[in-house]
Amino acid sequence: MILKLKRTPGLYLVGFMGSGKSTVGRGVARRLGWRFADIDEDVEARARMTIPEIFEAQGEEAFRRLETEVLRWRVQDVARGIPWVIAVGGGCFAREENFEIIQNHGISIWLDAPLEMIRARVAGSSHRPLARDPQRFAELYEERRPAYERADYRIVIGPEGSPGAVEAILNLPLF
Repeated sequence: MILKLKRTPGLYLVGFMGSGKSTVGRGVARRLGWRFADIDEDVEARARMTIPEIFEAQGEEAFRRLETEVLRWRVQDVARGIPWVIAVGGGCFAREENFEIIQNHGISIWLDAPLEMIRARVAGSSHRPLARDPQRFAELYEERRPAYERADYRIVIGPEGSPGAVEAILNLPLF
């Protein structure tokens, strides 16, 4: 295992909504015997509201503040040496503050899925407020790519989907 991961055993899966972060994260955590967390699920639990409800009642900025708060909370375990695989929301890694938290507490892995694959995965999804407008969805996908490119590793999601991504991560020169 590389030294950075020994010191701060956090694997952070980043990427656009629908790229498979939660599914892949659960698979990687299970195979490694590590804990798994989904920041979006943590946000909903902390707020006692769904993400669409948070967006509707408080707005995106309130959601982003809560997302950072929850990320900081999860990172406390990683900083104490407790290994976690953490799936972060699609916009989380695009915020400089969150990028720095993640980079200082483990390894980031970008799940890079093609836009059309993501569109198919989120089609008809009512729990993704930023996916409602197809034009804005495509713009957001392009806007966030430069942030995702800053991740330590990139895994391209191909026809083998999430199972292939799990294998690709486990084959990275980290372990």
